[in-house]
Amino acid sequence: MQKSKLIIYLIIACVSFIYTACIGPSLVQKTENKTVPTSFNNLKDTVNSAKTKWKDFFTDPNLIALIDSSLKKNQELNIILQEITIAKNEVRVRKGAYIPFVGIGVGAGVTKTPKYTSQGASDAVNNITPGQIVPEILPNYAFGLGVSWEVDIWKKLRNAKNSAMAKYLSSVEGKNFMVTHLISEIATNYYELIALDNQLEILKENIKIYQNSLEIVKLQKQAAKVTELAVRRFEAEMLKTQSRQYYIMQQITETENRINFLLGRFPQPVTRSSTSFSNLKPDTIYEGIPSQLLQNRPDIKQAELDLVASKLDVKAAKANFYPSLIINSGVGYQAFNPTYLINPQSLIYSIAGNLVAPLINRNAIKANYYSANSKQIQAVYNYERAILKAHIEVINQLSNINNLKQSYNLKEKQVQALNESINISTNLFKSARADYMEVLLTQRDALEAKIELIETKKLQMNARVSVYKALGGGWK
Repeated sequence: MQKSKLIIYLIIACVSFIYTACIGPSLVQKTENKTVPTSFNNLKDTVNSAKTKWKDFFTDPNLIALIDSSLKKNQELNIILQEITIAKNEVRVRKGAYIPFVGIGVGAGVTKTPKYTSQGASDAVNNITPGQIVPEILPNYAFGLGVSWEVDIWKKLRNAKNSAMAKYLSSVEGKNFMVTHLISEIATNYYELIALDNQLEILKENIKIYQNSLEIVKLQKQAAKVTELAVRRFEAEMLKTQSRQYYIMQQITETENRINFLLGRFPQPVTRSSTSFSNLKPDTIYEGIPSQLLQNRPDIKQAELDLVASKLDVKAAKANFYPSLIINSGVGYQAFNPTYLINPQSLIYSIAGNLVAPLINRNAIKANYYSANSKQIQAVYNYERAILKAHIEVINQLSNINNLKQSYNLKEKQVQALNESINISTNLFKSARADYMEVLLTQRDALEAKIELIETKKLQMNARVSVYKALGGGWK
């Protein structure tokens, strides 16, 4: 009767122990908000340029070759590829944690038992085998298998493995985002490079115009129609334009080397086609609808996978409050003489199970649990921020494309008008009907307008690249 009561008391104590151990602290919960506007510009056409492969989006064969080379040799991208391998190996580690660990071992040793101990006194009067006493120094040989297994009752190990898998997939999306960024950066620098080529060509053409104007002014001075001041002003403007060439040439060198760095190669000339830059027409961009950003933008998908991983980490951290069931077992042979080792009587085996739960001083477990929850809340904010950032980037670039188009059309008309003004002012100056300053200022304004026109064309092409990246294109 007393024995039954003792068993009952032990059961009650164990249940109370487990219940107390399983009570975890309460946390503040936060759910992510995936709501996005229904359209970008009141249009709900689902055709989206982000689905276009980058080799189809770009048409310049030289640019395509540069991008293709960078995707193989860029150091930063290759570093990220190694991070993906590391994340993949972490999945294998986590997966192996909830599979039984099996090990094989062999051992050999000797033991000397003191005579004046219970074990020593027993060995002195007993025989190992008939007629053979236990030696004072006893050898020991053994080999066998050992198994250790933590039974994943609360899915702690599986949640950790699933979290590692989500982080691995997140690293893949991080690589995709790096690819879009790399392609965008190469294309931007490429368009800047050919724009600089065109600006340099414009400077050279204007130097010829200044030289011709300088010769005219010199003739006018000889005819006493202008003073030496006019000659010096034209000469100074020509020297200023000649000096400006070297500033452009330095920019060309630096831009080339930015591209070379992205391609993972030492400085060398960048193959390009600059002659048709002014004739480039930015193709129409189809923005689709905002909800497509959640599937097309790698950084949003990465943030979403990080959020999934953080939620699993919270579950895994919470499982640390629950009892852990660990089973240990082993089987093998053990004997004092190798000749007896492979013998049924030398067989040794064991099996044991331990149910352990934290009871006192659980501060470390609580701290890990609170940290996991805080990281999960951070992941929610990061995910929502990624969505908001993507939407704003698209809106900004769509507006940029429209405004640059209007600006380019006006600047094109400005250049045309100033080109005509150069001829008019030069003819008027020859006939003494215009001041030399009018000719000089007209030529200066025409030069600046041409430079600005090329700059606007570059901004147009870069805006097209930027909106393609903002929509999530480039990684396919």
